[in-house]
Amino acid sequence: MLIAQISDLHITVPDMRVAGVDTAATLTHCVERLAAMKPQPDLVLATGDLVENGTVDEYRRLREVLAPLRVPVYLIPGNHDDRGSLRVAFPDHPYIGPGNGPIDYVVDRYELGLIALDTTIPGEAGGALDAPQFDWFERELRRMAERRVLVFLHHPPIMTGIRYMDEIALEASSAARLGAIVAREPRIERIVCGHVHRGVQALWHGTVVSICPSTAFQGILNLRGDTFDAATDEPPAYQLHYWNGTELVTHTVAVTAE
Repeated sequence: MLIAQISDLHITVPDMRVAGVDTAATLTHCVERLAAMKPQPDLVLATGDLVENGTVDEYRRLREVLAPLRVPVYLIPGNHDDRGSLRVAFPDHPYIGPGNGPIDYVVDRYELGLIALDTTIPGEAGGALDAPQFDWFERELRRMAERRVLVFLHHPPIMTGIRYMDEIALEASSAARLGAIVAREPRIERIVCGHVHRGVQALWHGTVVSICPSTAFQGILNLRGDTFDAATDEPPAYQLHYWNGTELVTHTVAVTAE
């Protein structure tokens, strides 16, 4: 089983750039690489900050850029996203569901069970999970009692040492409760997330937390800085998570324009 992960796409309407970057162009390069892969990934996870300003027009442009992918794409929001606009632009993605609530869902058609957790707080940069979400998460884990599980979310539950991003990560009480669940559930093979715009891994409560780089631009690795600064000299990237039946092996793929 091969899972592709893209994150922090920050798609805009045409003629707008983010940190001086044409984010649709950089995502297009990543999509072209994924679409040409042999073998193809079984699916693609897009772990938040799908667009820059949360508008329907941005999500419609995102649809256009993702269109060459011929495998299922599963979306979750990040702090730059708007759940309502996302639902309007992707009505053919039934896992997103109706209403205005969190976009939490399970994908159980593959060898690994996949659980999406929506950590966004409307209007806030940081993330959290509430009690009903945790109750739902634990029920789904019990339902998939015989399967290994990959959990995907936007805000990382770990402290990376990048101070500005740590201040807007998954808030402490949510991370603590999630960590307690992970510690007693060795079937959770991996937690994959985004938000930081860098590739980062950590052993956490007996599993691995893997943060995917951005398809748009990376952040400068500054462990003392108080702001986020784009490292525009670093290429866009995505990750491939290969499940060999026993282990989940992660590869980071940098993509430069040809």
